[in-house]
Amino acid sequence: MAMSRRFAARPVLLSQAAVVAAAMIFGLTYSLSAALIAQDLAEQGFSEAFIGVNAAMHAVGVLIMAFLLPRCVGRVGMKRMVIGALAVAAVVLVLFPAMPSIWLWFPLRIVLGAASETLFVMSETWLNSLSTETTRARAMASYTAALSVGFALGPFILSYVGAGGGALAYWIGAAFALVAVACIARPGMVQPTFEEPADGNPLRFIALAPIAMAATVLHAAVESSGLSFLALYAQKLGWGEADATQLMSCMMVGAIVLQLPIGWIGDKVDRRRMIIALAGLSVIGALVWPWALLSPWTTYPLLFVWGGAFVGIYTIMLTIVGSRFAGSRLVGIYAAMGLMWGAGALLGPLLAGLAMQWLNHGLPLFVAFACGCFMVAAMWNPPRDAVTPVETTSLS
Repeated sequence: MAMSRRFAARPVLLSQAAVVAAAMIFGLTYSLSAALIAQDLAEQGFSEAFIGVNAAMHAVGVLIMAFLLPRCVGRVGMKRMVIGALAVAAVVLVLFPAMPSIWLWFPLRIVLGAASETLFVMSETWLNSLSTETTRARAMASYTAALSVGFALGPFILSYVGAGGGALAYWIGAAFALVAVACIARPGMVQPTFEEPADGNPLRFIALAPIAMAATVLHAAVESSGLSFLALYAQKLGWGEADATQLMSCMMVGAIVLQLPIGWIGDKVDRRRMIIALAGLSVIGALVWPWALLSPWTTYPLLFVWGGAFVGIYTIMLTIVGSRFAGSRLVGIYAAMGLMWGAGALLGPLLAGLAMQWLNHGLPLFVAFACGCFMVAAMWNPPRDAVTPVETTSLS
């Protein structure tokens, strides 16, 4: 009996591993292409404003797909949509250096943003649908950690290839996307199927899961602020430029390594209370930054642990959403979270920059305030029973 259960579970485990691997590879492709396109435009002499407008086209593609995904998944199927998104991304990356006019990069960026939103939403939904309540947090922790690894590897690869190598870097990104296609297209993949599509209005899904949306805004706002200002803040405290730029890497390593133990704990304890505890640790940790950053002996351990605890908020929130929703409704929730991510990434650096302009320790105070607001919201929001979705999900 036990052996038959292991054999029955094997296709699901292999499918989960393939989805996680594909998400990591596309995370690499996304971070590689974002940095590559910006550097390429800068080397061609375009202004920061022009580069920023071009980057904003990615958000336009995300917005378009956020409205379409809940309806499309029921008709097209999850596996086809993921393979299609990866294939489109590969083709678009190859087309960038081949375009006769730089203005054609704008519609290409929109298509690339739509493909990214499709993959992220579909992969999160797919992995959650294959998970059980006893393993869901660990599965989502593996997903978050793998995605973080992919985001970290993209710029690392670009630093060796260089943006000045012509079309080579674009071809490398396309090749990685095709590797991800091979992971998903293999025979025997277990995938969820949805019997009927849901309402495609993202505003409806925002109202269904307000704390999940708040967690997404928090994650995007603080992450983008850290990427923009942590090195500058450390330099104000006396760190050298090279050492200061390594602090974000230390934080990211913590975010990767600590997700698995956080996921394991998330499968053992009340997840809502864990979210509140992680938010509280993030508040305290941010408030300690001004003193901890005075010495490397305290800086690196603090940022390592803080990065894991902070990203753990998003990991556990993905788990909670997966336990409450299913089917096309789950797709809609994740699509709306994609919109909220864009809002957080827009507001975070703006507010953090103003805080740093007004206060010597504006960055940690902004981070602590943002995490504290989320903690209060999570404490105020009453726990809800699992929602029985309108749509039903089956595995095939």
